[in-house]
Amino acid sequence: MPSTEFAREALAQKLKRRIKQMLGPQGVFLEGFLRHPVMVGSVIPSSRFTINRVLAPVDWDNCRLFVEYGPGVGTFCRPILDRLRRDGQLIVIDTNPDFIDYLRRTITDSRFIAVNGSAADVEDIVLAHGHERADYVLSGLPFSTLPDGVGPAIAAATHRVLRRGGAFLVYQFTPRARAFMARHFRRIDSGLEWINVPPCFLYWGWKDEDAG
Repeated sequence: MPSTEFAREALAQKLKRRIKQMLGPQGVFLEGFLRHPVMVGSVIPSSRFTINRVLAPVDWDNCRLFVEYGPGVGTFCRPILDRLRRDGQLIVIDTNPDFIDYLRRTITDSRFIAVNGSAADVEDIVLAHGHERADYVLSGLPFSTLPDGVGPAIAAATHRVLRRGGAFLVYQFTPRARAFMARHFRRIDSGLEWINVPPCFLYWGWKDEDAG
């Protein structure tokens, strides 16, 4: 490669790093969306109104393990950790190694574990970290655009890993996620948060005490 091309490439990389530094976590999130739009689903992180509504039904006093799929740059992680009991644990799972690396560098809370992997493997991941069941699982993964079979596999594994009385918390930009949940969760509460870009469909799938 000619020296002028090397110089241009070096300058492009330098500008890219400078822009990411200026944008902070939003820059990391934007890059993740541009690289993996099918997995990230949105170019803008969720609003605080969405965060508060999604987390409102959680019984924090009795939550020992909270799991999140697709944490991105930690938009939900910090609010969850602020609410989580001192002996609780938050495990986040993401297929994007850049997000996982960013979270490991920026969140130093001892209750926090970031795993580079698939949400479909949540049962193995939970067991590997010393738990049998999760109390709550949160997901912002775009179910409607995931590869064939992945959405149903995640919904089924989530239902199995939840304790009885626990819940699957889902926020989406289309209502199609409810169909994936309804195959396993008999009781689903729903809502719509308008103060979000774009407006967000919210679902809380409860694993009833008499569930298998």
